[in-house]
Amino acid sequence: MKHNEYQFKAKVWEYQGTGTWHFVTLPQEMGAEIKQLFGLPRHGWGSIPVEVTIGISTWKTSIFPDKESGSYLLPIKSVVRKAEGMTKGDEVMVLIRVLN
Repeated sequence: MKHNEYQFKAKVWEYQGTGTWHFVTLPQEMGAEIKQLFGLPRHGWGSIPVEVTIGISTWKTSIFPDKESGSYLLPIKSVVRKAEGMTKGDEVMVLIRVLN
């Protein structure tokens, strides 16, 4: 893997607020490394632009810092969840490429 690529398994969870947002949380050690290497506050809310691959789906989005977990949250679009047959509680393999 390249220095800007990270791969991990995580469970899909659903935000309990307004809307039906789904996320995965990056592992804490990975989040700390990404913050150290790429975490300059370039975008709103401390977000970092990434390209994500789950299954056969690839898309561009951002990861967002999360104080509760001490890592980053990755939002998963509805179109991706549908294409991959993914629902809340599923464990998925995620490949993230941090974009410059």
